[in-house]
Amino acid sequence: MGHAALPPAAPAVQTIWSIDSRGSWHKEVDAVEWDLGFGGLAVLAGMSLAFGLIAQVALWSRTTRWLWLIAAATYFVSGLFVSEVMFGWATAADLQPNIDGLSFDEVLLISLVPGIVAVFATWYATRSQAHHRPMSP
Repeated sequence: MGHAALPPAAPAVQTIWSIDSRGSWHKEVDAVEWDLGFGGLAVLAGMSLAFGLIAQVALWSRTTRWLWLIAAATYFVSGLFVSEVMFGWATAADLQPNIDGLSFDEVLLISLVPGIVAVFATWYATRSQAHHRPMSP
């Protein structure tokens, strides 16, 4: 007995609004191509871990010990969004450097915003825990 092949996955859909020369709005719907390769994912994972570790060291005793994971996960998810949704239309010639489908500069800069917001939100949510721990005898 042979194994049946799985049907191809349905492509994601991207909606783009544009204005023509007369000022009229037009809706264009295109399939989004997910072209991030293994090398791009590895670079993004490294960037995310570096961001998480820097955040943990910067706020070492002022927040939870899981800050590095929260910061790294936020940076990774926002990096995927930036590279594949916001700049997924661009070719390697449009965006340099492009590392195996990863829009490096755009991810590096734009993903800092949600990453820093996540770090400060985590610090704010956990800051009172450090001050109200019971004292040991």
